[in-house]
Amino acid sequence: MKIISLFAGAGGLDLGFSKAGFDIIWANEFDKSIWKTYEKNHPGTVLDKRSITSIPSNEIPKCDGIIGGPPCQSWSEAGSLKGIEDNRGQLFFDFIRLLEAKQPLFFLAENVSGMLLLRHKDALENIKNHFRKAGVGYDLHFDLLNAKNFNVPQDRKRVFFIGFRKDLKVDFSFPKGNDDFIPLSKAIGDLTENVLSAKNGKNANNGRCHIPNHEYMNGGYSSIFMSRNRVRSWDEVSFTIQAGARHAPLHPQAPKMEFIEQNKREFVKGKEHLYRRLSVRECARIQTFPDNFIFHYDNIADGYKMIGNAVPVQLAYCLAKEIRARLLGKAPLEAKSQDKILHEIT
Repeated sequence: MKIISLFAGAGGLDLGFSKAGFDIIWANEFDKSIWKTYEKNHPGTVLDKRSITSIPSNEIPKCDGIIGGPPCQSWSEAGSLKGIEDNRGQLFFDFIRLLEAKQPLFFLAENVSGMLLLRHKDALENIKNHFRKAGVGYDLHFDLLNAKNFNVPQDRKRVFFIGFRKDLKVDFSFPKGNDDFIPLSKAIGDLTENVLSAKNGKNANNGRCHIPNHEYMNGGYSSIFMSRNRVRSWDEVSFTIQAGARHAPLHPQAPKMEFIEQNKREFVKGKEHLYRRLSVRECARIQTFPDNFIFHYDNIADGYKMIGNAVPVQLAYCLAKEIRARLLGKAPLEAKSQDKILHEIT
């Protein structure tokens, strides 16, 4: 099955779909700081570097599916909360524009849980209705998932829109996940040595690390960062991996931060040397990128950004696997024969 990827970023979603047997033939990403990483790690995919708003639909190849995560800052609880009123929020409609034009068998769109805030209720319903009415129409499935339930060592709640063309009559439900969480000890326990400090925010790696990208952002911590505990223990899953380098969680080698008063915590006295941010590679592991997926950047902040904005590879794989199984196993259709549908999607 041939897939196109919109707002591809470094390609965590793409990698998960590839693992599930899909062929990512074309992707779009406008941020030039990501281009090298995407192209090096997805050599079989054509990367279009234009703004999605300026790409005519007839210049995008025919496909069986469209996947992507339109930029989420405008919906974020930590962001502006402008939602659909923000230009970035409106990029959802470019996703829908291309969905209407290409009429693929299915689509998947991902975004932050901030979309569920009451203030965005009308905008969210508007987006859902546009998805349902796109082209010949889609049966829409919507849910909030936590990545930790899908073999990802991280608390990360995200919303997913998954739709199938109505004429396919696909019977779909989101995978349930499980409660067997993967702790940090299993995810990054072997990365405690040879980590490098990236002073002044520059790439400190330069081939000196046995593990690629095993370097961390140095520097001070804001009052906002110090207002909450930022340490998870070895036997817990990580906090959400964010796109901001200075907001990366702290390494589990340190004790949990001490409560001083409301919105103020401190590092345990005498243990200050144990507190450091997770490295770029540790964040990548927590996002379930394999170690042979190399992130290319001059400024370490771009490494954290690429990883924090990605869909965890393992979560993407679980969803892609379910989508593929439902497409291949659906009941006979009135509009088309089963043989014709199977020919379309294989």
